[in-house]
This record gives sequence, C-alpha cells and structure tokens, in this order.
Amino acid sequence: DLRPSDILIERFIAWKAITKQLIGDTLPVLQGIADIENNTGRELTKLGAVIQVPFRAGNQFLGEGGLQDIFYNIRDKTRAIADQHTNLAKTIDSSLVQHLEKLLMEIKAHIRNIQNDTGKLATNVAKERELSTKCIADLAKSIAMFKNTPMSIQAREDPYCQNLIVTKQLVKQVNEENALQKSIILMQQNSAHFEEGIVRSIQSAWQTFDEWQTRMSASVQETWRTLGTSMASLAPDREWIAFSARSDHLIDPDTPLRNPDTIEYPSKEDPSVVPLHTGMLERKRRYTRAYRESYFVLTAAGFLHEYNSPDPVEQTNPSFSLFLPSCTLGPPSSPTTDRSHKFHIEGKKDATGLSRSNSFLHRGSQAWTFRARSHDEMLEWWNDIRMLCARYLVASDQMERSGPVAAAVRQAGYVSEEEVSDHETGSSFEAEEGEGEDLDQHYADAHHDDEPVPVYSHPQKGSGIPTGSYGYSVSPIDPQSRLHNL
Repeated sequence: DLRPSDILIERFIAWKAITKQLIGDTLPVLQGIADIENNTGRELTKLGAVIQVPFRAGNQFLGEGGLQDIFYNIRDKTRAIADQHTNLAKTIDSSLVQHLEKLLMEIKAHIRNIQNDTGKLATNVAKERELSTKCIADLAKSIAMFKNTPMSIQAREDPYCQNLIVTKQLVKQVNEENALQKSIILMQQNSAHFEEGIVRSIQSAWQTFDEWQTRMSASVQETWRTLGTSMASLAPDREWIAFSARSDHLIDPDTPLRNPDTIEYPSKEDPSVVPLHTGMLERKRRYTRAYRESYFVLTAAGFLHEYNSPDPVEQTNPSFSLFLPSCTLGPPSSPTTDRSHKFHIEGKKDATGLSRSNSFLHRGSQAWTFRARSHDEMLEWWNDIRMLCARYLVASDQMERSGPVAAAVRQAGYVSEEEVSDHETGSSFEAEEGEGEDLDQHYADAHHDDEPVPVYSHPQKGSGIPTGSYGYSVSPIDPQSRLHNL
C-alpha cells in the first residue's frame, strides 16, 4: 500500500496551493498597488497640467526669481513624481506579477514530472505486488492438492512449476521496487532543490518590490523636499517690492482720510431737507395706557416721523409717520391742572387727515397722544406742529361749576353719559383715564384761514334761556339730528 510518490505529489500539490494562494492573495494586492500607482501618476500629471505658467497676468509678477519660478518648479516636480509612480506600477506588472505566475507554472510542471516518472513506477510496483500475491496463493493451492489428491494433480499445477513462477515474479517485483526506490530518491533530491527555488523566487519577488518601492519613495520625498526648499527661499515681500518699484499709481500711505462730516452735494442745504424740530417724545394711541419713547423729526414737508434711534445711519426709514396737513392738533395740556405735558393729534389710519364733526372721530380715523419731558419742550413741539396742521384747537378758560343743583341743571333733558358712550366713539380729544384732564374744556377751532374765535355768553339764571352742559346757551336739538351728528 505504500506509494512514496504520492507523498511527494501531495507535498508539491501543497506548494502549488500555497503559491496559488500567494498569487491569489498577493497578486490582487500587487495589482491593486499597481493600479493605485498608475492612477496616482495620471492624477499628478493632470495636476501638473492645471498649473498655467507663465501667468496670464505676467506683467504683474517677476519673470525670474519670483513666484513664477516656484510655480514652474511645482509643475515640473509634479510631473516627475507622476513618472515615479507610473514606473513603479510598470515594475509591479512586468516583474513581480509575471514572476509569480511563472513560478506557479514551474510548480505544476514539477508535479507532472513526479506523476509521470515516480508515479508510474509506483503503479508498476503495485501491480507486481498484486501478481506476486496471486502466484504465492496458487503455489499454496498446488501444494494442498498435492498433499490431498496427488492422483488428480495436473502438470501446470505441480508445486515445482508453481514455485518457479513465484520465484520469477518476486524477482521482477523486487526489480520494480528497486527502480521505484532509485526514482524516489532522485525525485526527493530534485524536489528539495526545487522547493528551495520556490522560496528564493518568492523572496526575490518581494525584494524587487521593496527595492523599487523604497527607491520611488525616496525619490518622491527628495522631490518634495526640493520643492519645500524652493518655496522657503522666496522672500515674502519679493514680488511686492518689485511691483511697487515699477508702479506709479499706488497711494501714498500719508494721504489723509476723508471726513464724512465735510461731504458736500447738491441740495444739501435746501430748506426742504432741514428738519424743523427734532427730539425725543413719547407716543401712544388714544385711550391706551402704554407710552413708547422714540426719536421724532418734524420736516418742512409736513411730516412727523418717528425713528427708533436718533442715529440716521442705523435707520433711514421711519417706523411711524403722520402727514400733518391732513391732521388736527389738539390743545396743549395745562401746566397747572395736568400732571403730564402732552398734546393730541387726530388723523385717518392712512395718515392722510380726517373728517371732523363736533369733535368726534368718525370710523376709519385714529388719534395719538404725544408726551414731552417738560412743559416748555411740549410747547415748542406744539407751536411748530401747529404751523403745519390743517387745524388746531386751543382751550379757553375753564368755568368752575359744582354742586348737585348745577349738575342737575346741566343734565336736564339729556341722555346720561353712560347711554351716550354706547353710541359715541368718544371725543377726539377726550381726556385719558387717571391723567386729570378736565372734560369741561371748550375749544375754539383755529384754522389756517385765521377765522376769529367765537365769544360765548353766559345767560343769567331764571332768564328762561336753555343752557348746555358747559353752561352756554343752546338751541333745542332733535334726538334724530343728534344721532346723525354722531
């Protein structure tokens, strides 16, 4: 059963598998490295082509000894590095991969030699051994027949003849075994040397790759080092010094800066652009409590603008505007009876003025209250706004009337104040809650046409002349007419 050739065959089949594995594992790695190096070379070549020298704006930079020389070096060295990567890829493809593939073919050939030479001899030995076994069995059978039935034995079954056959067969078997032994010994010696060659071939392939890769890496590093030295040798101000030396249009650093306060332009001093009054005021809607302080500007065009900041650079568009020629200005507050310094302005929602009827705001109109920090400041604002409004109101002296009798006389024949408030939207300049404004003030309409202020008389008690809630003589008013006026 012993087949020494099978041992050698199994040995080199294992070597073949190892070599295949080496090629199967290493070859893709080497081929991948080769592909990477090829791609790196191509990309670096493209990068070298991106650098355009000389510069298009060549007159701006030095032709030699400046930045253009650095870019020339970058382009050329990049191409040189690309060539190094490409050469390494070619070396891997031509030397390493082909060398390993050739080694695999040699291992396959060596296995075939073992199978053809030693394998055939081992097969012959096996056949001779089987034949020798058969001859010995026939000899034993002949001897048994001779001892048991000597009279029935035939000539070819004579033990003597069978013994000659056995002797001849065993000699032939031994000769085949000797030939196999010699072949195996020779094949073992050859296989030992061949296996050494396999290891040396693998070592040589890797050494070749290592040498080329080391050489390429050293060359690339030297190229980068040369580029770094060239870049560091350029003085940072080299180009600027050369540029400033040949340019006659650079600005002198001692040139003074322009002053924005001295800017002059047409119509800068036109009366229409000069504000009539500026300052801080507080504003709120009528019948509300919260004031908001802002910066206000009164212009010659008749607008009262509100800004969030007094700095015109921060905000150029007003957050609130009133067109005063379409508005009505209420009377200023009294310094003795009022606790705050304020006045009122009535106008439509679109700030285009309002329609006035018996001092009540129609629907679609609005009223605002403006408050100053002092009475004098408030009067300054009021007087300037008065010159631009469509109409303004002034308060006459208040007549003190108190007591239940006077109140009953004033309210005789009229609807109560609670019922009136259900139909009226309120006086356009009605006093605010908690601020102490007296509702008994009476106004004179002072329009721009300088109409005279009417003078009112107070009838004597018991004269029979009906009087209103303010103590003035009035004519009877039809209820329907009163609601119509509201």
